[in-house]
Formats: sequence, C-alpha cells, structure tokens
Amino acid sequence: MGDVLSQAEVESLLTSLDSDSSTNEEAPAPSARSREKITVYDFKRPERVGKEQMRALQTMHEGFGRNFGAALSALLRTIVEVKLTSVDQLTYSEFVFSLENPTCFNLISAKPLEGQLILDLNPSILFPIIDRLLGGSTSGTAPARRPLTEIELRLVSRITGLFLEEMKHGWENVLELDLEVDRVESNPQLVQIIPANEVVVLISFELTVGDTRGMVNLCIPYNSIERISHKLTSNSWVSYSKRPPTPESIQQLSNQIAESPVEVVVELAGTSISTADLISLRVGDIIASEKDVHEPLLVSVEGRSKFHAKPGQFKGRKAIEIVATLEDRHVQLAPNHSESTPQQTESA
Repeated sequence: MGDVLSQAEVESLLTSLDSDSSTNEEAPAPSARSREKITVYDFKRPERVGKEQMRALQTMHEGFGRNFGAALSALLRTIVEVKLTSVDQLTYSEFVFSLENPTCFNLISAKPLEGQLILDLNPSILFPIIDRLLGGSTSGTAPARRPLTEIELRLVSRITGLFLEEMKHGWENVLELDLEVDRVESNPQLVQIIPANEVVVLISFELTVGDTRGMVNLCIPYNSIERISHKLTSNSWVSYSKRPPTPESIQQLSNQIAESPVEVVVELAGTSISTADLISLRVGDIIASEKDVHEPLLVSVEGRSKFHAKPGQFKGRKAIEIVATLEDRHVQLAPNHSESTPQQTESA
C-alpha cells in the first residue's frame, strides 16, 4: 500500500502540471519566427522554370500569337483571333489527362532541342477550320468525337505547318529551330515522351473563328529547354522598349557605317543580240545600241538603282557626274547642265 498516493499528493501533481502547461503557452516558441517564413511546396507540381524564363516565354509567344493569327486569317480568308491565355508549368501527366480524347496530338521535333514538343489542336476549333478550308462556314454543328481521317490530316498539316513556321520566326532571337511534325496521334494517353511526373511548360492559346472558339496547346518539356534556359533570361529583347534615337546614337551609327565599302555600277547602255552573233564576236567588233548619247546613265549602289549621271573625265581619269537622284525624274540632262556644280564621282 506504500505505492498508493494520497489525495493531497494527487492534487499537488495536478497543480504542477497545470502550471507547467500555462508556462509553455505564455512562453514564445523558439521556431515561431522561422515558421512564418516557411511556404508550402507541392512535390507533385515542382517549379523548375524560373520567373524570368516564364516571363520571357510569355513575351515571346504573345508576339507569336499575333503573327499566327494574321497568317491563319490569310489562309482561311476570314478573321481569326489568336490570344495567349496562359503560360504555366505542370507535370506531364496533368497535361495529358486535361486533354480531350480523341484529339489532334502532334509530336514535333525541334532540333537542336532535345526530345520532342507537343502541339495539341482541340477538335472544337479544328473541325470548323477544316470545314472552312473545304469551302464551308465556321458556324456548324458540334464537332464529332472521332479521330481525323487521312484527308482531314492532310488539311490539318497546313495549319500545323503554318504554326511551326511562325514559331520558328518567334524563336529566332533565342535559337534557330528546325521544326518538323514526327507523327500525329488521336489518343494522348497512349503517348509518353517523358516520365509522368516530369515538368513541362504549357502555353495555351485561344482561337476565335467567327462564333467558334477553341484551344491550341503547346507543351514544351523542361528537359528540352534546360540547356538554353540562360538565353531566356539574358536576352535584351525581353525587356526591350522603343526609344527615340539620340544625337549621340545617330552619330555613333553614322561613324560605324561611314567607312563601309559599297559597290557602284554604271550602266552605259543595253541592247539585245542573237546567240550566233554573241559567239562570233571578236576583238574590235562594235555593238550598236539605241541609247541616245545625251540620255543619262543609270547608277546602281549595291544592286539598287539610285542616281542618274553623265559620263566624262576627271583629273585625267574616266568618271561620271551625278546629275539627279532616281526620284527626280523631271530633271533632264541638258548640254549646259555642266554649268552647275554637281557631285563628282570617279569610276573604279
């Protein structure tokens, strides 16, 4: 019975426990300040692409969307609006399971980038575009949920080819891409070009053709752009803004191009002869032309016609005298024109 506590001892233990708990609540936790700086990190959606790279991709594809919309409008002969809706990073499995099935799932090689890119064309906008290419209208019934036929794939290749051409121009400030469609699939869940938990950059566009809207998704695996990520952050065109030229910049540019050599060609006359006459030409033969002796000569600079001139001599050397620019067609070469002081240019 010596191990049994009395009532007074039990009350004393309870009192000491209450005091200890109240003391712990009043005292500040040593890690409270550090706990405020902790942010939640979802390992299912890792953020491997930096903010500067995401901004660069967004800026690049905003301009691409405008150019693609203009090119697609010219092809379909109707107004097509292409709007960049989002630039996100997610896992490959999340991207694949967010797509419709069947769809138009294009696997694209983009040398010198590693791996493959993905261009997904939503059937809700693809079938109206096909109808438009075949001479119909863009406002029709709901698209059928079926894979594309061979004829439809040939028509869609014109759209994807136009997309890749504009994409090549959009990326030329970063990298020269050689884009080509490897194959087209209808079920995206059967295609696994990278592991399911690998990070991809999803660039989504909304296409509007008449009253019809649909999405076009460009999927870029992070492994493909990892080696060139520094180019996406250090390019000056990302933060480029137009500024008026300053006198210093104009003078600097003028100094740089002032000493650049250019080719000047003077066309004395022109005529046509037969091949037989051309073959039989010998030294001393004379080729007659219908050009008047008082008619001004044409002067070309780097292959572009710029001036009118007349032939002569300057300091014992053959030369031409500039009498007018090409735009001044009203200026005629007169016998007393030499009384003025035009610019003298020695011939080579």
